[in-house]
Amino acid sequence: MCGLFKILFLGDIVGRPARKYLKSNLCRVKELYNIDVVIADGENAAAGAGINLRSIRDLRGAGIDIITLGDHVFDRDFIKESKDVIDLSTICVPSNTITPIDGLQFVKTEKNGITVGVCTVLGRHFMKIPVSCPFKKFDEIFDKYRHSVDIFVTEIHAEATSEKIAYGWYVDGRADLVVGTHTHVQTADERILPNGTAYITDLGMCGAHKSVIGRNINTVLDSFITGRKQRLEIAEEDIRLNGCIAEFDPERKCVAKISRLSYGD
Repeated sequence: MCGLFKILFLGDIVGRPARKYLKSNLCRVKELYNIDVVIADGENAAAGAGINLRSIRDLRGAGIDIITLGDHVFDRDFIKESKDVIDLSTICVPSNTITPIDGLQFVKTEKNGITVGVCTVLGRHFMKIPVSCPFKKFDEIFDKYRHSVDIFVTEIHAEATSEKIAYGWYVDGRADLVVGTHTHVQTADERILPNGTAYITDLGMCGAHKSVIGRNINTVLDSFITGRKQRLEIAEEDIRLNGCIAEFDPERKCVAKISRLSYGD
């Protein structure tokens, strides 16, 4: 193939408004930036927590090639709901959960003669779900699958920026692209690390930016001020897509560039 191979990795997709916006706009984004493969974190796709059959169909219909999940992976039994209806082979679940989901810890897609593989790990700091060491789990996944793909991508879904940055340094020179997700706030530290790995601490979110990380402002404020737990509604105004575009040189087999994406009307 000629030219650079481009991967768009989108941050956490928050609820139905984001899914609807993706269905209407992702094709335009792909054409605008000449994207070859789209990966997206679908962890908040179903009403803000987890994923289900409807949201899987929406995201695939929008043009997403690989869907990753995070700490809400067990909030809904998406496998029981979906496995006899659709192919789940392009959904990547966190590989270091204590209760593993077999077969989906490393997923691949092929476009234009290039095979892209993805694995996701969960961080351990300030996270409620118990997991094993993400660093050792990466070693295990990488050693097992690195020869089966042309481009190796990994995501760390974590709260602590320090943990995500440490993970980036740990995988530098092995993974081609490492992205952080979970906080819904895009960071401005995209770079190529010394040994060639493209890195960004957090992709941000796909959802309403007139919000508090995708939720209705008034209900979040009321929850903070009163201290009462309540249902936090999904916000619907000023939808934007946040993520990054990583460009790979197939001839040199290296990352050429990483850039942030923030797209909205």
